[in-house]
Amino acid sequence: MALLNLLPASFPLHVPDFAVSLTAKYLSYALLALAVDLVWGFAGILTLGHAAFFALGGYAMGMYLMREIGTRGVYANADLPDFMVFLSWTHLPWYWYGFSFFPFALLMALLVPGALAAGFGALTFRSRVSGVYLSIITQALTYALMLAFFRNDMGFGGNNGLTDFKDILGADLHAPLTHAVLLLVTALSVAGALLLTRAVLAGRFGRLLTAVRDAENRTRFLGYRPEHAKLLVWVLSALIAGLGGALYVIQVGIINPGEFAPGNSIEAVIWVAVGGRGTLSGAVLGAVLVNLGKTLFTGLLPELWLYALGALFILTTLFLPRGLMGLRRAPEAAAIAGEPAPVTPEMAVPEDAS
Repeated sequence: MALLNLLPASFPLHVPDFAVSLTAKYLSYALLALAVDLVWGFAGILTLGHAAFFALGGYAMGMYLMREIGTRGVYANADLPDFMVFLSWTHLPWYWYGFSFFPFALLMALLVPGALAAGFGALTFRSRVSGVYLSIITQALTYALMLAFFRNDMGFGGNNGLTDFKDILGADLHAPLTHAVLLLVTALSVAGALLLTRAVLAGRFGRLLTAVRDAENRTRFLGYRPEHAKLLVWVLSALIAGLGGALYVIQVGIINPGEFAPGNSIEAVIWVAVGGRGTLSGAVLGAVLVNLGKTLFTGLLPELWLYALGALFILTTLFLPRGLMGLRRAPEAAAIAGEPAPVTPEMAVPEDAS
């Protein structure tokens, strides 16, 4: 699709620029869905706050794109972003230092969500918070961040967020060629994340996660530390979500506190449920298909979309508990909750891994 976008508009196989951007946006969402599936489908952690990691990755990349504007902003001030000039700020906050460099911004898009996940996970998993209580806490986390980022004195654009981006690495963000390259980069990122997660889950660690999900107390009795396994997969999922957020901002050209909204995290859970919980590839499929349906449905009956989304989740739960991937009963569908995996000695991991 990315290459077909570069063909002349009169060519029969030409793909419109907006279709390329939409596809890249859906694939960015697919990374968020993959992150949710990693912790929900394989570790049994129902997260309602992964939008926080997605949005933090987006803000990190948005800060770089704001610095790239330079003197081309409304106020032609290379030292401060437009919104800071408007608010009469005189100095760039220390936490904006370094975001003039793309490698630093990309690193922060991963490290900031990862650090938050590590701190949050260490506290909650060590305290053995689980189930619905953990879900509520994750939702409270993303809601608290949303309220904080709405404040103008936070230095992230307040309710308007960050926008009016011009280019990335010197390439015009509005050029068809840039959109095509970004689509390829996003698609490769999704493929890389899929390969990484499959590799992580393929060995003993994956079996340990399944045991923790299905029989945490028994796994603990056998001498393992479930909180360590949960923390590791939790941080990995936050890194993937942060990468998705960074790519998302480049595609849509804006990031604001609304991305932290708990509703976004709930939607991601629905994507995973529709595609197939515990299948990885099903999460990607669910994210793309549900968002494609959202684009089409909101264009026809925008006021009914939320009702349609709720109905989709209910119908999936009742009639398609394995999701779309369950229709073909792939071997990986056995990892879906509802088919407990017995904890056996074969699940053992080296002593230093516990």
